[in-house]
Amino acid sequence: MSGVKGARADRAAETRRRIIAAAQELFLADGYGATTLQQVADRAGVAVQTIYFTFRTKSTLLKELVDVAIAGDDSPVATMERPWFTAVTDAPDARSALAALVAGSRAVLERVAAVTDMVRTATAANPELRELWPDREDPRHTVHAAAAKALLEKPGANAVLSADRAADILYALLSPELFLILTRDRAWAPEVWEVWAEELLAAQLLEHG
Repeated sequence: MSGVKGARADRAAETRRRIIAAAQELFLADGYGATTLQQVADRAGVAVQTIYFTFRTKSTLLKELVDVAIAGDDSPVATMERPWFTAVTDAPDARSALAALVAGSRAVLERVAAVTDMVRTATAANPELRELWPDREDPRHTVHAAAAKALLEKPGANAVLSADRAADILYALLSPELFLILTRDRAWAPEVWEVWAEELLAAQLLEHG
């Protein structure tokens, strides 16, 4: 019996992933407002009632889409417990911590930068979407603050830089907005962005001389 339940759960999880993937494709291509749940259902190969049963509303589907884009999957694992972030905290020195941070950030930004831009446009046209992300400290800044603190405690870090200033530098230079300007608008390859970002951050966050 447990095998039957397991297979059913696997099918439900796969259906959920197909719906989120279809929604992301359509929201990015046509915009959140212009996309109907029926179109998402058609793209995902499910009945529209399945979407209502699984997500209840279009806005909840959007929220789930963003969460999966940030994490990379639908596992309930916090960002700071993910392998790419623990590589930062476990690194033996500041230089290797910075390399891990920029590489991990690139992977996240490749998934989430365009989604963030789409959400910003959708929220401007649908102010009620702001309720999905109530006012509080930006979680992206929280992650960068933790990374900055870990990095500055390692050998080779800039000894005169405060953790707050380092967090702000990371928050700005590893932002989805700047990533899109360079990789989408200026057609930089993501690997070129990664080298550039690491070199620029090294000048700020690492000791020299």
